Amino acid sequence: MSVISIEELAAELPAGRPLAGLDLGTKTIGIAISDLGVSFATPRTVIKRKKFSQDAAALLDLLGRDTVGGVIIGLPVNMDGSEGPRAQSTRAFIRNLTPLTPLPFVFWDERLSTVAAERTLIEMDVSRKRRAERIDAAAAAFILQGALDRIQVLRE
Repeated sequence: MSVISIEELAAELPAGRPLAGLDLGTKTIGIAISDLGVSFATPRTVIKRKKFSQDAAALLDLLGRDTVGGVIIGLPVNMDGSEGPRAQSTRAFIRNLTPLTPLPFVFWDERLSTVAAERTLIEMDVSRKRRAERIDAAAAAFILQGALDRIQVLRE
């Protein structure tokens, strides 16, 4: 498919299929998956980035195994709302990925998602080493949960 709005996704999402959330970093891709009711986000795993073709294959394999119905991708906008090099890199990754899958993608503002995820992990008393391993998947869950909450409002 391609990039669509959150409103379009809410209207088109097939019942019984979860959504995925992605936190696309320069070294890793954090992944979270929702429940089948599209209410709760759960951190899943982290893919260590190599080259695009390997990253795309690993990501699409994981999304296929979970029969995901759509993907929420964190868009790293600056605090003033402008888009810098990281946002452009994220858009380029998705532009290259969309021809490889029929899944719809939705960009979601991810400002402060990593900060919020790290605070949550600290509150859970997760060690610094374990936080470093889990932070990207936790940030993906934070991104996905924001989108899930918006979808719930749109469905009311």
